[in-house]
Amino acid sequence: MIASDKANLIIEIDKSLDEIRPHLNEDFGDVEVVNITDEMVLEIRWLGNCESCKMSDLTLKAGIESVVRNKFPVISSVVAVN
Repeated sequence: MIASDKANLIIEIDKSLDEIRPHLNEDFGDVEVVNITDEMVLEIRWLGNCESCKMSDLTLKAGIESVVRNKFPVISSVVAVN
């Protein structure tokens, strides 16, 4: 993938996460898009209370990965890097 295409995809994915952010913000948390690997794995970073939340794994798979993969099927999976 060309670097500019990857950068645009990151921007679009970040915008799509706005539908999840209000739920994270209720508990003083958030999520940041970090990178997309060559294998098309989206790397995110938990922010605020999400960093230590016991439900982060569930939120990652059932919320973030679900939204991202439905809108961007090119993404193979989503992982947290922190």
